[in-house]
Amino acid sequence: MFENETIKLRKLSTNDYTIYHNWRNDMEVMKSTSPQLELYTLEETEQFISTIASQSNAKGYMIEHKETGQTVGIISLINIDYKNRSAECVLDIGARNMWGKGIGKAAMSLILEFAFNELNLHRVYLQVFAFNERAIKLYQKAGFTHEGSCRQALYRMGKWHDIVVMSILENEYDHRNN
Repeated sequence: MFENETIKLRKLSTNDYTIYHNWRNDMEVMKSTSPQLELYTLEETEQFISTIASQSNAKGYMIEHKETGQTVGIISLINIDYKNRSAECVLDIGARNMWGKGIGKAAMSLILEFAFNELNLHRVYLQVFAFNERAIKLYQKAGFTHEGSCRQALYRMGKWHDIVVMSILENEYDHRNN
């Protein structure tokens, strides 16, 4: 488990499917992070969480707010490529009452520390919808650099949107934290 003054991260377990299920079926939560806006059955969500929790090339963590004890989100490193020392980061703050309270920033700080200082990764990347400006600002503040865009790769809200690819390298992280 990792923690800072605001949050703690605990390893994702198969028992977390009920918490994630509520977020996964909240269209307000998913419209800015999920490529598919669908309603899922509890069984489908349980299978999804079981798959993530059991993958050897993924590390998933539930985000708990220390002051309230509330589970507020999930952050994961997926598609971990140990040979090339790279992984994709995925962040969802599912508890809408915690949006704008620095939870994403705190979680990103902890996962990058883990990625670079424990897993010995060289590169962490992510994908973000171009209209999710709040998330893009968060990632830029964390040190991520815009690598490019998948042009008009997402159809949402009646129009096409780019998916932005961003990354941070090991030496950029070290530089930011010395």
